[in-house]
Amino acid sequence: MSARLRILRAGPLTTIQDGGREGLLVHGISASGPMDRSSFDRAGRLAGASAEAGVEFTQAGIDVAVEAGTLRLGWAGGAFVISVNGVAQDWPGSAELHAGDRLSITPGAWGNYGYLRFGPGLDLPLVMGSQSTSTRARLGGVDGRALVAGDVLKLVGQGKAPEAVEAAHRQDGPIRFIWGIHARHFTQNVREKFVTAVFRISPMMDRMGVRIVDENRVFEEASILSLVSDPILPGDIQILGDGTPIVLMRDHQPTGGYPRIGTIITADLDRLSQMRPGQTVAFAPVSVEHAQHLLRSSA
Repeated sequence: MSARLRILRAGPLTTIQDGGREGLLVHGISASGPMDRSSFDRAGRLAGASAEAGVEFTQAGIDVAVEAGTLRLGWAGGAFVISVNGVAQDWPGSAELHAGDRLSITPGAWGNYGYLRFGPGLDLPLVMGSQSTSTRARLGGVDGRALVAGDVLKLVGQGKAPEAVEAAHRQDGPIRFIWGIHARHFTQNVREKFVTAVFRISPMMDRMGVRIVDENRVFEEASILSLVSDPILPGDIQILGDGTPIVLMRDHQPTGGYPRIGTIITADLDRLSQMRPGQTVAFAPVSVEHAQHLLRSSA
């Protein structure tokens, strides 16, 4: 069984993503994968996805049309407005679409990323074990690039039984982190300010990193802002040479030469990825043991 889906409109940085390329950082290849992993998984369960890959779209949304065949789609992530053939649908949700049907997703109240998953699998090659798009490395997806209007996605195979899932609720509270290996490069005063100050999400954000506006000049007195480069991870909070904090995300570079004051815990990285420019953000330290407990309880 097969189906074809045509992209009619795609916002910037709309890409194919799956679980990513774990373990290849030693070769200079970041893992990629969805910016909001829990929403990606939720969309897959709604679709009854039989394969890992799906479409990650950004705040502007996406329009698609079924050119041939029948397939079930599931959608989740952020809060978007969705319609099928002009009829409003629940968010998150799913529907079975047939040839000639059109699905349209437009911006909603909050969030930067949403996901379309499919019952059948995307007929795209595996590149280094994954279909995830890394636009920086030009790997995976459709020719290693973002999706654009006119692209046609072929889907093959059968889906599984879809599952019911609860809608994601917008969470409040500080973003939790564990202190990083370079935390002691910063004075006690700077560390205390970091966990009491309020920061702001910058418009300068993408799959590589999210810049944070330091309106309270927490890091203006930091003096050691350049180190020998070493490996970095998603969630690392790196302090650039001018004192600007930046949180590294799924398509981060393999190494960094600026100090990392901490690393955002896995349980909160999805939440940070959905925070829009202009939103305020605070940070709260937790222990490694507590971070692991939160990860296990969310699995």
